[in-house]
Amino acid sequence: MNQKSVAIEMRDIRKTFGSVVANDGVCLDIYRGEILALLGENGSGKTTLMNMLSGIYFPDSGEIRINGEKAMIGSPKDAFSYGIGMIHQHFKLVDVLTAAENIALGLKEPGRLDIDAVAKKIKEICDTYGFDVDPYQKIYNMSVSQKQTVEIVKVLYRGADILILDEPTAVLTPQETDKLFAVLRNMRDAGKAIVIITHQMHEVEDLSDRVAVLRHGQYVGQMMTCETNAQEMTNMMVGRSVTLNIDRPEPVDPKPRIEVKGLTVRDAEGIVKLDDVSFTANSGEILGIAGISGCGQKELLEAIAGLQGCDTGSISYVNDDGSRKELIGMDPMAISSLGVNLSFVPEDRLGMGLVGNMDLTANMMLRFFREGHSVFANRKNPRALAERVVEELEVNTPSVSTPVRRLSGGNVQKVLVGREIASAPTVLLTAYAVRGLDINSSYTIYELVNRQKKAGVAVLYVGEDLDVLLELCDRILVLCGGKVSGIIDGRTATKRQIGAMMTRLGGEDANA
Repeated sequence: MNQKSVAIEMRDIRKTFGSVVANDGVCLDIYRGEILALLGENGSGKTTLMNMLSGIYFPDSGEIRINGEKAMIGSPKDAFSYGIGMIHQHFKLVDVLTAAENIALGLKEPGRLDIDAVAKKIKEICDTYGFDVDPYQKIYNMSVSQKQTVEIVKVLYRGADILILDEPTAVLTPQETDKLFAVLRNMRDAGKAIVIITHQMHEVEDLSDRVAVLRHGQYVGQMMTCETNAQEMTNMMVGRSVTLNIDRPEPVDPKPRIEVKGLTVRDAEGIVKLDDVSFTANSGEILGIAGISGCGQKELLEAIAGLQGCDTGSISYVNDDGSRKELIGMDPMAISSLGVNLSFVPEDRLGMGLVGNMDLTANMMLRFFREGHSVFANRKNPRALAERVVEELEVNTPSVSTPVRRLSGGNVQKVLVGREIASAPTVLLTAYAVRGLDINSSYTIYELVNRQKKAGVAVLYVGEDLDVLLELCDRILVLCGGKVSGIIDGRTATKRQIGAMMTRLGGEDANA
């Protein structure tokens, strides 16, 4: 490590947002020719720290040195002038433009309007590091992996030699992740300094050279990746010993609970999102749903929850006595009036699940307001529930009176999952329940989901981490292009098998 040159030195960095201390006296070195994994629980200050390097925030105090010289980074433009580029989870691309046009967008250099010249330079970058980008392809025709590649090439085109990637594999298949890692290793070997922010421990072990850990906004230490393991890293993040085992109890007397037959769904523009989908979800079972982002997972859960219109098909709720209730054409209120207790953790936490300007107690009331008989809402029970969720899920919040929008993404997710599970559902629909959660919080959610399974709940679990799907789920339904590519046994399936089914139709019997 001493033989590598220091690209960035961060000394005594402090950043606050009102009374919340995001970073407190952080000291961190970033080396060229190295991949550094920045680890920490939700709210530990990882993204805030990197946002100060990329010019989104400015530190309250402390010093940043780049190549030994004191740096003042007041904007993303300043960051680029120092050779720093950050690739965020949410891409900043214009869909109707080509890759080359997006990469040239905002540049001031001569020749920026010569798209053929831009395309030539893009090809040189791709050849150097192993990327595969068609400069003339429109963004709206690209996969998630291709869009991410354009974002990385965009910062390289601008001369970045220090790259920061925030949750880079969140929506990639295993095969796409392998390609990305190969490129990142090539960039490291060419002398680039690379920082990844991730909660995926197996990726940290596979890709990084060194790990640095933040806890409660403070730097607590570093270690060479080859000298540690996932358990030690997690213990260091949390500050105590944590169990990293996902239980998968055998289903007890599973019975059909939700039956979907021939379901076809179109979006507002008439594009088919689900095409003739059929499957059964059983009580006391976790049915995983895998697929590349945008392959119909969102529409499937929303259709079952009564939030999405359907063209054709049926969705039946099956009672214990075998009688059925058709849910197609019903909104959530009508489904509830049938006596169907269905809980939904949507992908859009603050758009569909919670109201950002309302506090934790008020957000609990949104789920339970129909239980009261008075026109005046009873805040006592929702407040008690909010306090219980905060305690049991370790939600990092000043109080239950804090507006939800002031919480970190991971803590918002804990509030939403806690509220939905508290309603004692018979069907639990979860879309990316642990997205953005640290490893300790994620295992808490896995335990909560397993508790629901043991209580006889039919759980539909949409997830992007295939390792977790294989450990947690009894069966896994794989979607590809809105069609069912197959339904396989979670105990015998492999990650490669699922990855292949996610990208091409065929394989297992879809009616298994």
